Amino acid sequence: MVNEIKKPVLLTLVLLIICGLAYPVLMTGLSQAIFPEKANGSLIEVNGHAVGSKLVGQAFTDARFMKCRPSAYNYNTYTQADRDSGSYAGVASGSQNFGPTNPALAERVEKDLEEFLRNNPSVSKEDIPTDLLTASGSGLEPYISPAAAAIQIPAMAEATGLSKERLEAIVKRHTRGKFLGIFGGETVNVLMVNLDIAGELGLLQTSR
Repeated sequence: MVNEIKKPVLLTLVLLIICGLAYPVLMTGLSQAIFPEKANGSLIEVNGHAVGSKLVGQAFTDARFMKCRPSAYNYNTYTQADRDSGSYAGVASGSQNFGPTNPALAERVEKDLEEFLRNNPSVSKEDIPTDLLTASGSGLEPYISPAAAAIQIPAMAEATGLSKERLEAIVKRHTRGKFLGIFGGETVNVLMVNLDIAGELGLLQTSR
């Protein structure tokens, strides 16, 4: 019996060392050596402090800055009051999975629509791109479409004092083309746009 147990136990230990220790250490070392920025979460630093990641959206409320898509998890941003009240659910990602006939979905979209129109009075309801009213599957989407970025520029120009042409140039700088030139669509990284706007306004010195 001892001999019969010995082999599977040894095999388990060997596989544990290979798969649970050697392989992760090797992959971590290679990623740190070859892709250190990506391996560390594509973090963006300002004055030596991480202010976000290129891969995770944020909830921007200042009228001077571009807005991301709606997030079912508010991009994991919570206040101390949320923690105290018990509404803080911890770090998570995902969507609310509302069906098209769910009244809660219609209510949420209508609320976001009214807020957007209030903040962008020159925009008509019919012209708002759908990605500004629909949440992403992850709830952490850092990108919006070029159309969703362009429609925000008039209000941002008024709030910042920057020209529309300057804002359009910033958006163009942070617009990413289709993957391999054929897959998906063009996208704009909202955090990178807002960091450049903050730099233009003299609010920070970036180190990226």
